[in-house]
Amino acid sequence: MHKTFAHCFVLFILFTSFVFTLPVRAQGLTYYISTGGLDSNDGSSAHPWRTIQHGADQLLPGDTLLINPGVYQEGGITVTRGGTAAAPVTFKANGTGVIIDKSGVGSRQDALFITGADYVVVDGLTIQNATRAGIRIDSSHHVTVRNSVFANNKTWGLFTDFSDYTIVENSESYGAVNQHGIYISNSSDYPTIRHNRLHDNAMCGLHMNGDISMGGDGIISHGLVEGNIIYNNGTLGGSAINMDGVTDTIVRNNLLYNNHASGISMYQIDGGSGSRRNKILNNTIIMPSNGRWAINIPEPDTSLPDPGNTFNQVYNNILYNLHPWRGVITIGPSDLMGFSSDYNVLMDRLSSDGNDTVISLAAWQAMGDDKHSLLSAPAQLFINPGANDYHLSPSSPAIDKGVFLSDVSNDLEGRPRPSGVTFDIGAYEYPGLKPYKLYLPGVLKP
Repeated sequence: MHKTFAHCFVLFILFTSFVFTLPVRAQGLTYYISTGGLDSNDGSSAHPWRTIQHGADQLLPGDTLLINPGVYQEGGITVTRGGTAAAPVTFKANGTGVIIDKSGVGSRQDALFITGADYVVVDGLTIQNATRAGIRIDSSHHVTVRNSVFANNKTWGLFTDFSDYTIVENSESYGAVNQHGIYISNSSDYPTIRHNRLHDNAMCGLHMNGDISMGGDGIISHGLVEGNIIYNNGTLGGSAINMDGVTDTIVRNNLLYNNHASGISMYQIDGGSGSRRNKILNNTIIMPSNGRWAINIPEPDTSLPDPGNTFNQVYNNILYNLHPWRGVITIGPSDLMGFSSDYNVLMDRLSSDGNDTVISLAAWQAMGDDKHSLLSAPAQLFINPGANDYHLSPSSPAIDKGVFLSDVSNDLEGRPRPSGVTFDIGAYEYPGLKPYKLYLPGVLKP
C-alpha cells in the first residue's frame, strides 16, 4: 500500500516537472504576407496571409512577419502584441518595394500604430500618405525602426509618445505636410536617432518635446542623435533639430544644411524643464540665406516651471550662416551658466542676448568661450559646398584642429577618430580610412 502510494507520488512529481518545464516554443516562427494571399491560409511561404493586420494579431514573442513586395492599402494597422528582449516581434520587408499606403480617420489615422507593445522591430517598410503619422509608437518601450522610408505623410513621418528606448536608424523621412520628419514626444526617454536622412519636411527634421501638458515629467532625457543628414526642412518654422525640455542628450556627427529656420535649438516651451546638460559635438551646420541661427539657445521664460537651458556644451563643430546678418551661436544671458563652447570653426557673428544682437568672435572670447576656435568659410573648408559636399578638403583649416572627445569615437560615415594628430572639426574626419559613403535606407551606397 505504501509502496504503491510512493510510486504514484514519484510519477506525479516527474509528470508535473515535465509539463511545467516544457518551453512554449523552441524558437519564434516565421509567417508571410502577400497581396495575393488569404487570411484563411496558414501564413506559410506557400500559403501567405493577405493582411498585415491579421498577421499582427497572430504574432507571439520571437515571431517574424515577412511581408512580400506590393502596395498594402490597409493603413490603420494596430500592433498590440509585443515580444521580449530576447525574442522581439518583427515586421520585416521580404525584399524591396513593400509599401503601406494611406490610412483612415479616427483611431486609424496612423498607418502603423504600435500601442502597449514592447520589443517590436519594424524593418524595411515604406509608409506613405498617412492621414497623420506613418508610424505612431504609443506607450511601448524598446521599439526599433530601421531601413524604412516615411514619405509624404500628413503630419509626421514617425511619432512617439510615452515610449522609452525607441531606436530609429538607417531610415528616411521626408515630405511631412504639416509638421516633422520624426517627433519624439511625451516624456519619452533614451531615444536613439541615428544614420537617417530627414529632409523636405514642413517643420523640423527631428523634433523632441517633453510635452508636460500631456502628463509625465515632460522631459526627454538621455538621448543619442548621431550620424544624421538633415536638410531642406523648416519652411513653416521649426529647427532641423528641436530640443524642448531635452536633457543629458548627445548630438554628434550630424550634417545639417539648407534648413530654413534654426539649426539646433535648445529651449523650453512645453518641456518640464529647460534643455540642459546636452552635448553638441562634431556637427557640421550650414545655414542658408533665409535661415536663422546655427545654434539657438534663447533666454528662458521665467514664468515656466524649472526654466533655464544651462550646462550645455558645444565642441568641435563647424558652424556657418549664409544669412546676411544672423550668425552661428545665440544664447540668452541666463543660459550662460555652465555653458562651454570651444574648438569650433565659426564665423564672426555671435550673440550673447539670446536674440539677434551680433557681437564678434573676439568679444565672445572675452566672455570666456571659444578660446581655441577659429574663423573660416565653406570655400576653404569643404570639397564642394556648392554641391552640398561637406567633406573636408585636403587643405581644410578644420583638419587636426579639434579636441579629443571621449563621447565621439568615429565620424558620420564610421571612420575612427582621430585619423591624424588629433580630432578634425565637423561631422567628417579627413582623409578617411575607406571610400566616402552616405547612409541611405537599408544600404550604404558609394
